[in-house]
This record gives sequence, structure tokens and C-alpha cells, in this order.
Amino acid sequence: MKILLSGTASDSHTWNLVYLALFLEERGHDVVALGPCVSPRLLTTACRQHVPDVVVLSSVNGHGYRDALASVRALRAEPELAALPVAVGGKLGIVGRSGEAETARLREAGCDAVLADGADDLEALCSFLEARARVVV
Repeated sequence: MKILLSGTASDSHTWNLVYLALFLEERGHDVVALGPCVSPRLLTTACRQHVPDVVVLSSVNGHGYRDALASVRALRAEPELAALPVAVGGKLGIVGRSGEAETARLREAGCDAVLADGADDLEALCSFLEARARVVV
């Protein structure tokens, strides 16, 4: 699958994105890595340009919840991107794992998978991608 991998608007960290790109490429995916500090507008533009099968948003600065909400809302506001699968993960809040309320809001906004930053979450990402791959084929 073609995966568009992106940091969030306020997150300037890059090692998480490098790791995820390698992790996904090792599993046979074609990865388009946008890098850090990607605004919702840049994300929607890149999705139109690259036409990915899935978007993966990663954050480690603790503001992933807020930034991911803005990004997924921007994607869902565009008719041609409204059904594009989106997974978000990493350190989504400043107090550790996101709570049920934050996860519910992300899902309501259109996130198909909400993950944290543990080893189990990488396995959950793989499961999510495998399920999407069956839909794409």
C-alpha cells in the first residue's frame, strides 16, 4: 500500500517519523514521508498529490490529540479525501496515554485508528494496515 506518513502541525520531532518510515517500508509498504510540522492544509494538498491508500499521523510532543483533530477534520471536509483511512498515534497528550474521551473525539472526527506509543500499538498499526490492504486489493 501507499502510506502517507506525517508529523503533526506543532511537532518538530523527526526520529519517530524516520523509525516509522523504516518500519513500514520493511513491511513492504510504499511510504511518502512528509516530515514534521505538517499543517492540515499541507496534509490535504499532499493527499491530493500522492493519492495514498492510508494516512499515518505521528506525534511525540504531547499535542498530537489537538493537532490530529485539526488534520483529520481538514481531510474529512474534502469530499475526495473524506473516506481516506487515517491512523494517529504517538504521545497524543501531555499527561501520557490519551483517555477514552479524547480517543472518542478523534474517532468521531474521523480517525479510523487511535494508537499510543507502545510496542502493542505498533502491532495494532500493523493489524490496521493489514485490514486496509484487504480492502485496497
